[in-house]
Amino acid sequence: MSRATPKNPSPPLLAVRAKREDAPATLKMVIAQGFLDRSRKVVEKGGYVEIPVRCNIPGLLVISQDSPIYYRRAPDLAEAMSDQLLPEEMRLLPRGWHILGDVIVVKIHPRLDSYQDRIAQALLNFYPRCHTVLRDYGIEGPFREPVRELIKGTRTETVHRENGVTFHLDARKVMFSAGNLNERMRMANLGRGEYVVDMFAGIGYFSLPMAVHSQPRKVLAIELNPNAYHYLRLNIKKNGVETIVKPVLGDCAKVTPEGVADRVVMGMVQVTDRYLLKGIGALRSGGVLHYHQTVPSWMYPKKAVCDIEEAARALGRRSEILGCIRVKKYSPGVVHSVVDARIK
Repeated sequence: MSRATPKNPSPPLLAVRAKREDAPATLKMVIAQGFLDRSRKVVEKGGYVEIPVRCNIPGLLVISQDSPIYYRRAPDLAEAMSDQLLPEEMRLLPRGWHILGDVIVVKIHPRLDSYQDRIAQALLNFYPRCHTVLRDYGIEGPFREPVRELIKGTRTETVHRENGVTFHLDARKVMFSAGNLNERMRMANLGRGEYVVDMFAGIGYFSLPMAVHSQPRKVLAIELNPNAYHYLRLNIKKNGVETIVKPVLGDCAKVTPEGVADRVVMGMVQVTDRYLLKGIGALRSGGVLHYHQTVPSWMYPKKAVCDIEEAARALGRRSEILGCIRVKKYSPGVVHSVVDARIK
């Protein structure tokens, strides 16, 4: 009796297993070395994170992944609207958008104004759980508020869940940058037992991940925009961190305390340098500053580093640069950067 030739077994799906607090740095290293398997999602299991990779990596714990989660094929607007637009119009279709809770936010080229309703409906067809589409025109005003037009739907308030944190917001009134996810995850691992001052706290972008995951002794979250402050207070309550996070409605230039903080987060960009003296002044000796700023690509990270060094010297203090991070591309030739510095 002949035996069937056994089929070659499929190679195992590999993943780097890292502690939750080590995951952001490990993911960054895996991406930099070109080992990331982008067809699968990074998943968290029991306090550990599994980062999908394409091969074994010396020096890291690589396991066979039992329950991989694959990305869906990215929706293709061009395919969905191929019978409605001229070829030159097809090239102007948005190639990306972001989802906040159940609200889709998208930029649309002015030449496609007459098609915005059809574009919005196509996006809602891609994401049945979403109910609203907002057209994004950018940011304006002293509060850096979004300028967005309601195309489809009626409700713009939503709940966005991320990394175990719940963010209530009105996507038409307040900012929430999907591109800052890695930085919010990094902040979630910092500040345990510390006194933290979060300048420009917004709706709690950095205060909440810290409070939920690292449990600082206290977080003073300062915000000037009344709309953002409303959701900051709501989010503090909804995440159950009222004993940790104290919201303050006010101007950072006037209400930032002096010499009390173990850590200061300056999470705004473009105008952040105007408040550096206040941010550094809030730190105890040996405290850590997280300074966000937009800088030309060719001046990264030197320009942001110089900002900190000059401000520290102006206050008669010393700065030790701990690290520099490119958060994301801000605009052509400009990057959103974060510099970590210890102030003595």
